[in-house]
Amino acid sequence: MSKPCIICVAITGSLPTKENNPAVPVSVAEQVESTHEAFEAGATICHAHVRNEDQSPSSDPEKFARLKEGLEKHCPGMIIQFSTGGRSGAGKARGGMLPLEPDMASLSVGSNNFPTRVYENPPDLVDWLAAEMRTYSIKPEIEAFDLSHIHQAAAMNKDGRIPGSLYVQFVMGVKNAMPVDKDVFDYYIKTVERLVPDAEWCAAGIGRHQLTINEWSIAAGGHTRTGLEDNIRLDKDRLAPSNAALVKRAVELCEKYERPVADWQKAREILQIPLKAA
Repeated sequence: MSKPCIICVAITGSLPTKENNPAVPVSVAEQVESTHEAFEAGATICHAHVRNEDQSPSSDPEKFARLKEGLEKHCPGMIIQFSTGGRSGAGKARGGMLPLEPDMASLSVGSNNFPTRVYENPPDLVDWLAAEMRTYSIKPEIEAFDLSHIHQAAAMNKDGRIPGSLYVQFVMGVKNAMPVDKDVFDYYIKTVERLVPDAEWCAAGIGRHQLTINEWSIAAGGHTRTGLEDNIRLDKDRLAPSNAALVKRAVELCEKYERPVADWQKAREILQIPLKAA
């Protein structure tokens, strides 16, 4: 299979702390350093959250601005993707950093259950986030936690609320949401190919499922996501020493399935994301 594979690294997230794994990058400086290592290892998308000094999640645009500045300096060409997820803020605060014009931003187009709460994505907020992304020329990454989210993204693409070619990420393994199930995974691919045949797709597995989903994605010709946000371990006995270590594991799977790893130029070409003027 000759299609290049784009590797996304989710560097921090909102949940894992240094008590869980000392390698989790929390400060902006740590995040830039960790991303730089992952970039050199083969990751070409950085999925970014920011944290407060006490490690709690934040949606502070100033922190996102400093992170973006550091990534552009130390990881030139890498695709910067900000999270608009619900753990970092509420309502429109979730999109308060979008005027910073990152290359991409995550977009959940529907609600679903999380381990201890409902991940709420009401239609009016989804439409507002999508409109902000259009305003600032940001490509959404559709985070599909459920089959209905793929159908909703396709409808939003058809009516222009999400213009251009879609990038859909299947998120599997979150407790109380979609389990890691190969038949479901295969049907997700089939559904994307049927509804939005020009779309690119990616997949992320949570916790111990990360490696499984990495392999399924790479073997099936899709793109993949790894990183300490989703999984802090190499295996049940070893913590991951860095984001780069998890990226290297995905690179090894690309080699196993004879998939070239997309460099940042190829990743931008595949996703139709031009470099923005400084």
